[in-house]
Amino acid sequence: MPAQVHEMKRLFCAMALVVSWAVTGWAATPPPLTTLRAIRALTNAEAERELPVDFEATVTYFRDYEASLFVQDAGEAIYVMPPEGMSLAPGDRVRIEGVTQPSFHPVIRSSRIQILGHGPMPPPIRSDYGSLIGGSLDCMYVSLRGTVRLAAPTLNSGHRVSQIELAVDGGDVSVTVDSGDQSRLQGLLDAEVEVSGVVSGRFDGKMQLVGVILHAPSFDELRILRKSTQNRESLPITPMDRVLNTYNVQDRSGRVRIAGTITYYRPAMMAVLQDGDRSIRVLTPEIEPLRVGDRAEATGFPEVNDGFLALKLGDIHSLGESAPVTPLRISWDDLAYGRHAFDLVSMEGKVLSQVRERSQDVYVISTEGHVFSATLRHPFDSDDNKPPSVPAIQAGSTVRVSGVAILDYVNPLSGTMTFGLLLRSPSDIAVLANPSWMNVGHLALLVGFLVVVVIAFATRGWALERKVRRHATELARRIEIEANLERRRSHILEDINGSRPLAEIVERITELVSFKLGGFPCWCRIHDGALLGNCPPKYDEARVVRREIPARSGGMLGTLYAWLALPAAHTAEEAGALNMGVELVELAVETRRLYSDLRRRSEFDLLTDVHNRFSLEGRLDALIDRARETAGIFGLIYIDLDNFKQVNDVHGHRAGDIYLQEVALRMKRQLRAGDLLARLGGDEFAAVAPTVRSRADVEEMALRLERCFDDPFQLDNVQLSGSASMGIALYPEDGKTRDSLLGAADAAMYVAKHTKRSFREEPTQTASSELNTE
Repeated sequence: MPAQVHEMKRLFCAMALVVSWAVTGWAATPPPLTTLRAIRALTNAEAERELPVDFEATVTYFRDYEASLFVQDAGEAIYVMPPEGMSLAPGDRVRIEGVTQPSFHPVIRSSRIQILGHGPMPPPIRSDYGSLIGGSLDCMYVSLRGTVRLAAPTLNSGHRVSQIELAVDGGDVSVTVDSGDQSRLQGLLDAEVEVSGVVSGRFDGKMQLVGVILHAPSFDELRILRKSTQNRESLPITPMDRVLNTYNVQDRSGRVRIAGTITYYRPAMMAVLQDGDRSIRVLTPEIEPLRVGDRAEATGFPEVNDGFLALKLGDIHSLGESAPVTPLRISWDDLAYGRHAFDLVSMEGKVLSQVRERSQDVYVISTEGHVFSATLRHPFDSDDNKPPSVPAIQAGSTVRVSGVAILDYVNPLSGTMTFGLLLRSPSDIAVLANPSWMNVGHLALLVGFLVVVVIAFATRGWALERKVRRHATELARRIEIEANLERRRSHILEDINGSRPLAEIVERITELVSFKLGGFPCWCRIHDGALLGNCPPKYDEARVVRREIPARSGGMLGTLYAWLALPAAHTAEEAGALNMGVELVELAVETRRLYSDLRRRSEFDLLTDVHNRFSLEGRLDALIDRARETAGIFGLIYIDLDNFKQVNDVHGHRAGDIYLQEVALRMKRQLRAGDLLARLGGDEFAAVAPTVRSRADVEEMALRLERCFDDPFQLDNVQLSGSASMGIALYPEDGKTRDSLLGAADAAMYVAKHTKRSFREEPTQTASSELNTE
């Protein structure tokens, strides 16, 4: 339908709504809107009045964990925020009651949804990139043809989905399929497909459209029109310096014109124009002088850069009228969530440091417990172009900075983002309060003043002057030593929270303590572990100082040793160095033990001390990858204990736990060093044999495991006879994926269980004391 006809329909519906209100009275609640056509005709200003609605429509898409609902009726569609606890499916015919709310287009906040029945989906509308990006098909159920550029699993609100990027004539479109089945993604790359789904926009933090998304509930909405003629393995390796040889882009975007106030300008690079609460970055080679604060017009070609709207190849023309924008006072949260990207803003905080370079001045500022940077870029260097004079600001000063907000990347659903401010001139940073007088800088100035005083009184002689100089040199040396100590200590703390081996961290700690002690040897012996550090081959025991390293849970983690100059009592500085070393070693060892314990808990079953299902699945994935590379095989045995439920019912859960532990211990003894035993849950186990030559090797291993049950089990005062059913699977003969292997072994186990020639008797008991039988 032409845009003019659509606009006339929208105005007609709005006029009908006004007439209805005039009849019923403005003070009274207006009658509910009963058609999607009337609701879609509203503007955001009208939708903000929360007008009541009561209409019927067909569900085209529903995602329960995000409470996202799209409905369609009579060629119109809309987004609905449903009540909690709803369960809907595409094709459901529903009645929706609620109120309107503004968004990119008006949406519905529903208070009640009634399912009237289930019917067929409306036929998808054939679409192209222009109709999608233009918004005319927003929320509609459409079909789109394109070439798959990406097909990969991803996460959406913590749920596994599949993301497909389609290259269509005019641009790229993202498709989200509510399925984590990776097998359906195989062979999609470079294939020509047709996808049906519901259209929605991709927005930045200001609800500005930056892309298009199709939502498909399953892979049933995807149809392959032409399979790809190549796969990833068939592509040749391209040298990195020749990757651009295949680059080919056809950009037919139309030039657009915008107007606003210049809030930032860097010649030959970019400018920022702001109009009200909207702003945009204009990438331009412009070098003509433009004045910040003037109204201007810019033309260029739209693009999305790191999730933000921008104009490239911009041509900027100043209108000559001054209309300065007042910086908006905002908080850290307002910027970190992308709500004011490229806006002219103002923030307050304390200066942590200032880095001065020829090309720029960078201020690191702390506010609300967070850190951001404010950067003042200088004009391009030339022989006669000196950077502007920027006043030095002392660390600890409270300042107010005004500038254009720059974010690395923005997605309103991805949480906080790092950001910085681009300053326009030195006046954009103002000192509100100076730091406290008692700081290192002022103390250094005081020392300098005293040196000047001493020099002025030269009559006291050359000896006094020399003494003062030695004092100043020693003070500077100690300051440098303390700064070096703090840097090394900070690196050690980073290593503790990183991946560096514990032994290297402890050795660095002993080196730090040795440095603080003036070079005297220092070493550490970890309890039940290695001797680390610089331990002299021969030393005088009388000169060695020891410090026990306590564990938080009691006991000792080790001992820290230092060989000092005097055998007598050591100084407070030496004691401080040793205490610092003890605290750092304790932190390092406790942190690594906690990490090791957490990792073991995630991979081992706490009851039987064998691997758990998570660990088994990881091992199977690794073995499958290795087998594919080497064309090898490996075996899997699925084990199910017979009549285990009766053990729990007759003898109690404690006896059942002891039985499981004893079974696991016996089976582990029958496995080789490279084999793996895992408990899958309850009475089910699995064994992996990574090195086998044939199915016979796996069957021989299963036979050894069955013999584990030949001898009875002694559980406290009860003796039990147990047995197990086992099924084997061989890769790749019985399955080429983890799930198919487990399924094949599980099925084989059940066949073995139900085709035994005779059932084993239930586990019997022989008590050490006589049991009465009723």
